[in-house]
Amino acid sequence: MTSGNLLTDHPALYEARFPDPGRLAGRWAEDTLRRYGAGPRVLDLGCGTGRDAAHLHRAGRDVVGADLSEAMLRHARTHHPGPEYVPADLRAFAFPHRRFDAVLCLDSALLYCHTNDDLDGFLASCRGALAPGGLLVAEMRNAAFFLGRTELLDAPSVTGFRRQGTAYTATTTLRVDRPAQLLRRTRIWTADDGSAPVEQRSAWRLLFPQELRYALAAHGFAALALYDGPGPRTEPAWQQGDPPGRRLDGDRLHLVARLTHHD
Repeated sequence: MTSGNLLTDHPALYEARFPDPGRLAGRWAEDTLRRYGAGPRVLDLGCGTGRDAAHLHRAGRDVVGADLSEAMLRHARTHHPGPEYVPADLRAFAFPHRRFDAVLCLDSALLYCHTNDDLDGFLASCRGALAPGGLLVAEMRNAAFFLGRTELLDAPSVTGFRRQGTAYTATTTLRVDRPAQLLRRTRIWTADDGSAPVEQRSAWRLLFPQELRYALAAHGFAALALYDGPGPRTEPAWQQGDPPGRRLDGDRLHLVARLTHHD
C-alpha cells in the first residue's frame, strides 16, 4: 500500500469524483458576492482544479486562484483558463502589490488551519490582502454538527466512481480527535486496474460558529452572515436568490464577513 492523496495528485480524477456540472459552488459564490456588494477583484484560496475560479472569471471578475498543490494549479491553467493561478499557503500568504475585494475559501479549505496560530495566520493574511470593506466568504464543515451526532462516525463508508474504464473505490473512516479539535479521515483507494491501494490521511479543524465569530472579531472582521444552509453542498441544494438559513447545527457552515478595521 502506498500513501498520498489520489485526487489531489490526479486532478482529472478529482473532477471525475466530484463532477459539479451545474457549478453550484461557483454560482453560490457569485450570488453571495453580488448580494453583499463585493467588487470585482477576487482571491480564491484553495482553488483546487480551478472550476469555481473560472466560473467567477466568466462572470466578469478579476480572479486569482491560489493553491498549495502544483498538480492542481497545472490542471487549472490548462483546463480552466482565465484566472491567474499562483502557489500559496492559506495559513500565511501575501500579495504586497495588490488588494482584493473578496477572499473566497470553499470546500472546507479554511479548516486546514489546524491550530489557533494557523487560524490567526490565515485571518491576518486575509486582512492584509483585502481592500477596506472587503469580504471573506467561506464554506466548510460545521463542528456543531458533531455535538451528540455520530452518524458520520459510526462505520466506514464506501463510495466509488469510474473513469476511462477503471473503477475506483474509496473506503473512508472518520473520527473526532477531541484534544486536538480535529476531524481525522483515513481513506483507502483501490482500483480494478491492478495498481496498489493508496492510503490517504487528512484532518480538518472543528470550528464552532461562536468560536469563529470570536476569531473574526479579533482580526477586524464583522460576521454579516453565518448559517448552515442552503448552500452548494447542503440538502436541499441552494438555488440562486435563496436567503441564508437560521439554524447553525447542519453539516455545512457558510460564512460572509466584512473587514471593518484595516491595517
